[in-house]
Amino acid sequence: MKLNLNIQPLNTWLNVNNEPLIISGPCSAETEEQLLTTAHLLAATGKVSVLRAGIWKPRTRPGEFEGIGSIGLEWLKRAKAETGLPTAVEVANAKHVEEALAAGVDILWIGARSTVNPFTVQEIADALKGHDVPVLIKNPVNPDLQLWIGAIERINGAGITKIGAIHRGFSSFEKSSFRNEPMWELAIQLKTLCPELPIINDPSHICGNRELIPYISQKALDLDMQGLMIESHVDPSVAWTDAKQQVTPAALAELVDRLTVREPEVANEASADKLAELRKSIDKIDDILLQKLGERMSIVAKIGEFKRDNQVTILQVNRWDAIIQKGQAFAKALKLDLNFTEKFLELVHGESIRKQTEIMNAGKAEQGIAAEQHTEVKA
Repeated sequence: MKLNLNIQPLNTWLNVNNEPLIISGPCSAETEEQLLTTAHLLAATGKVSVLRAGIWKPRTRPGEFEGIGSIGLEWLKRAKAETGLPTAVEVANAKHVEEALAAGVDILWIGARSTVNPFTVQEIADALKGHDVPVLIKNPVNPDLQLWIGAIERINGAGITKIGAIHRGFSSFEKSSFRNEPMWELAIQLKTLCPELPIINDPSHICGNRELIPYISQKALDLDMQGLMIESHVDPSVAWTDAKQQVTPAALAELVDRLTVREPEVANEASADKLAELRKSIDKIDDILLQKLGERMSIVAKIGEFKRDNQVTILQVNRWDAIIQKGQAFAKALKLDLNFTEKFLELVHGESIRKQTEIMNAGKAEQGIAAEQHTEVKA
């Protein structure tokens, strides 16, 4: 089911000078000199379309640097006047919205810690009513697609039609190379539900370190995201916040030059026909896969009935271990990714357990209904 949103195309409200769209600037505006120097260096690269800077910074613990505050808006105004770059800042409450708009900020964005709270988003939405300003909405900290959608709907409901989403990754208890897990599937689901919604990737917050930014940036573009928000600082080694994930303007320019921008559709007719032929082959295989899954689940149902009738537990650990070992060996021979294979087998096994549990409990439910009817007759 598609989302019913009133959204203007990105190119109607943002002048993208280059491909891909690059929004860049320091994580935090620290001093006027730092912000202006960074802004001029970014503008000189010719790669940046929007200058971003953190003015108010939500920090986990008190006592940490929480942003320079409103004075930074004056620095942004000067940076815009001197470089010609439109500006963008994060807002977390109605007061931020009012001050940013009064200072002539061109684009507002809602951070991950705000998106997670519907009350906060609604306060921002109410403050935006009557204004014609672009708003970008970051995904919530936790992997909850409905929260992300809800925030977008609230802002759209306030009459804002210049809307984009920012994919900045999600918190996870599992340790990995990333500061925030990309969980690309959630961004893809959002794009599927609302194809007209531009999605901008934030590799800085996904990676947490500058070394991985090129990899995530390229993957985001390959998934047809409309741009990148990359943090840049004149000297990241002395940055007051998130020093490890910021790059110099020169490094940013080099990174962008190495990116490959691909088109979502094939322009050449012959190539399009070839792609259509290959996709048709994929569709046939998918049909066979689904048919075989259906056959497998029919056998699973028979196994569930056998276990129910013979008082056998649903799960046998040794059997599951054997499936995994056999599957991984087969996958290796077929040159399939082992991680993908294991996740696929876990998904199929999980559905098998669900189906067998349903069969096991169906008998108990029927017995319970019969017992209730017997009691009612006696009464």
